[in-house]
Amino acid sequence: QVQLVESGGGLVQAGGSLRLSCAVSGRISSINAMGWYRQAPGKQRELVATITGGGSTNYADSVKGRFTISRDNAKNTVYLQMNSLKPEDTATYVCNADVSSGYVKYLYQGRGTQVTVSS
Repeated sequence: QVQLVESGGGLVQAGGSLRLSCAVSGRISSINAMGWYRQAPGKQRELVATITGGGSTNYADSVKGRFTISRDNAKNTVYLQMNSLKPEDTATYVCNADVSSGYVKYLYQGRGTQVTVSS
C-alpha cells in the first residue's frame, strides 16, 4: 500500500507565497515522475508541474516563472514552491507519483490541500 499526504496549503494574500509538500510512504521500490495538478470549482483540472526521477521539470504556462517543483528522493517527498500568488491560483492542489512496488507500477495521488489566494 502506498500513501501520498499533502501539506502546506492555506489562505494567503495575492503576491504572497506558499510551499506545498507531498510525502510518499508505504511499499516503495522506486518513485519515478512526480507532479502536482490543481482543481478549482467550475474549472478543468490543470496539470501544474511535473518532475522526473532525473530532475527534469515542466510547468503549465500559467505558473511559469512563479512556481518551482522540486523533490527530495531521500525523503520520498515532492515540493511546490509557489510565489507571486494570484487569486486565480485558488484551487485544491493534488500531488501524484508514479511508484514502483516490486513488479507493480502505479500512478498514485493524494487527497489534496486547499490553496486560497485573496485579492
